[in-house]
Amino acid sequence: MDVSTLAAILAERLLVRVPYLDKVFFLNSGSEAVEAGIKFARAATGRPGIIYCERAFHGLSYGALSINGDDIYRNGFEPFLPGCVRIPFNDLVGLERALHSRTAAAFIVEPIQGKGVNMPANDYLKSAADLCRRHGTLFIADEVQTGMGRTGRFLAVEHWNVEPDMVLLAKTLSGGHVPVGAVLTRKRIFDKVFDRMDRAIAHGSTFGGNDLAMAAGIATLDVLASERLVENAAQMGRRLLQALTTMIPRFEFLSQVRGKGLMIGIEFGPPKSLKLKASWHALETSREGLFCQLITMPLLKEHKILSQVSSHTSHIVKILPALVISEVDCEHVLRAFESVIADSERVPGAIWSLGKALVGHAIHASA
Repeated sequence: MDVSTLAAILAERLLVRVPYLDKVFFLNSGSEAVEAGIKFARAATGRPGIIYCERAFHGLSYGALSINGDDIYRNGFEPFLPGCVRIPFNDLVGLERALHSRTAAAFIVEPIQGKGVNMPANDYLKSAADLCRRHGTLFIADEVQTGMGRTGRFLAVEHWNVEPDMVLLAKTLSGGHVPVGAVLTRKRIFDKVFDRMDRAIAHGSTFGGNDLAMAAGIATLDVLASERLVENAAQMGRRLLQALTTMIPRFEFLSQVRGKGLMIGIEFGPPKSLKLKASWHALETSREGLFCQLITMPLLKEHKILSQVSSHTSHIVKILPALVISEVDCEHVLRAFESVIADSERVPGAIWSLGKALVGHAIHASA
C-alpha cells in the first residue's frame, strides 16, 4: 500500500546500472526473486512453461526447486510445477526445440553457472535471447551469484552484450548483511501483473523492500562506486586466473581453470603417473568428488582461505574472493594454492593421511 523512500532511491540507482529495464520489485532472497520471476513471466505471456538448464541452481523453495537442474535437491519433493522443461546448458538446438511449441513463458539461466563455474560459449547467451524473442518467450538472467560486480562487470550478461527481460539479484545487493532480493524487469511485464488497483496485492512479501535492506543496498552501491570494486574484481580476477592457469603444466591433478572476474573454478582430474593414479582412484572409489576435500580443508586450516567444492561429486573447487581483495591478498591465495596442490602430489604425505581418514569416514557412512 505504500513505497518507502529508500526503496525508490535504491530502485532508481539500480536502473541507472541497467538502463534497458524499467521497474524493480524488492523481496527478501534469491529464491523469492526466482518465484516472482516465474509468476511475472506467466502473467505477462499467458503461458505456463519455464525452460531451465541442467546443473542450474535457482533456489530451494517450491517454484525454484521445480527449475533446479540437480536431482539431489529435487528427489523426494515431487511432483513439481507443470510445464518446466530441462535442457542442456550451452545447447542452442535444445533451446530452440523447447521453444518451438510456444508454450514457454520464460527461459531462465545463470550467465555463468554457479555449480561448476560452467562458462557459456561466446555466442550462447546472445543467441538464446534472440531465440526467446523470436518465440515470444521472456529471457530471465539469474544474476544472484554473478551480479553486483562479481565477474568484473556490474552484471555478467554485460560480457556478452545481452539485455534480458528480467534480471534477478540478491545476496550481494545488501553487502551480504541483510536478506534482500530484487527483480528488475520491463514495464510491459510489470504492468501485466499490476494492471488494476485491486491487483496491487497480486504479489508481495511482508518484509520485501524494508528500510534496513534498502539502506544496505544503497550503501553497497555507494561502496561499489567509490572504491571501484567492480573494476577491482576485473583486475584481480585476471591476475588470479592467469596465475592459476600457469600452474596447470606443473601439477598432474590440476586440469582446468576458468571463470570471469572473482568467480573462479579450479578443476582437478585423474593424474597420469601410476602412484598418483592409485591414490586418486582409492579416494574416488570410496566417494566421487572426495579428492577436492584434500584441497579445501588444508586451504582453510593452514592458510585461512575459505573455498568450496562447487557441488556434490564435483572435482571443481570454487573461489569467490571478496571484491575488496588486494594484490597482497592475491599473492597469498596463489602461494596457498600452489603449496596445497604440491602437497597433494606427494604420496605418501600428510595430506594423504587426511585422505585415508576421509575414505574411512566415507566407507563408514555408506555401511
